[in-house]
Amino acid sequence: MTNQQRIDNLSVPQGRIDVVLDTDTFNEVDDQFAIAYMLRSDEKLDVKAIYAAPFLNQKVSSPAEGMEKSYEEIKKILKLAKADVPVFNGSTTYLPDEKTPVISDVAKDLAERANNYSPKKPLYVVSIGAITNIASAILLNPKVAENTVVVWLGGHALHYHNTLEFNMMQDIAAARVVIKSGVPFVQLPCWGVVSSFTLSEPEIHAWLSGKNELTDYLTGIALAEMAKIENTIVRSRVIWDVTAVAWLLNDGNRFMLSRVIKAPLPTYDNFYEDDPDGYDMRYIYFIDRDCLLNDLIRKLSK
Repeated sequence: MTNQQRIDNLSVPQGRIDVVLDTDTFNEVDDQFAIAYMLRSDEKLDVKAIYAAPFLNQKVSSPAEGMEKSYEEIKKILKLAKADVPVFNGSTTYLPDEKTPVISDVAKDLAERANNYSPKKPLYVVSIGAITNIASAILLNPKVAENTVVVWLGGHALHYHNTLEFNMMQDIAAARVVIKSGVPFVQLPCWGVVSSFTLSEPEIHAWLSGKNELTDYLTGIALAEMAKIENTIVRSRVIWDVTAVAWLLNDGNRFMLSRVIKAPLPTYDNFYEDDPDGYDMRYIYFIDRDCLLNDLIRKLSK
């Protein structure tokens, strides 16, 4: 791929596009909103598959269990949305190093699926979890880096004091593999950028409750999380994963602002380092919260 083609592919796509979503859905509540938003944006997004990603936190005992529970949660959202999209099981562990893929149904599917695309007609891969599955697919088939565009919600803003962000720190090796591969790469950093995309308790009641079966489920899980916040009047929830989907819909910069920069590499001690051989990437630095929230609510509540 030429650098000019890479830069071209870092622009918001025009027309209807093919997309897959890689998600650790059971991890929080924002992945569910992101899946629903993607499915409800079918005027532009043709969702070809949804991939279950691994995660490990207090909800599960291992990355494998995190992936399996995410698989089941994806199926639940698809049923509520009355959508028929293939779902694949992903990695059960993180990359052991930067050369060894974790073989999974997702890695094999993406490695094969990418062969049907080209740099001039790429497949868009939205990743909103640890990026293990995508890195493994690239290691299995380097053409994945030629024939896809990867949009990742991960890491923190460049001005933030570290990169101790959940999606990034779980599998730093995978993040480095993807960034160093030369794949057209769009980063939506968490704290300091997309952390501004929040939904409050009164907004949920006013705009989502009672609209349909899908929004009632989303409302229930979001309010349950907010209820855990004690001794406060104001309660809100960051639903940052939605922003990764929104970049594909960002015609005319209506939802966010970005710039092309040389891709920094995450380090194993949780910082960024300059890479003199790094490729150009697109870096999101501002989210128009109200504009995006209007589109999300309009689509989910119809």
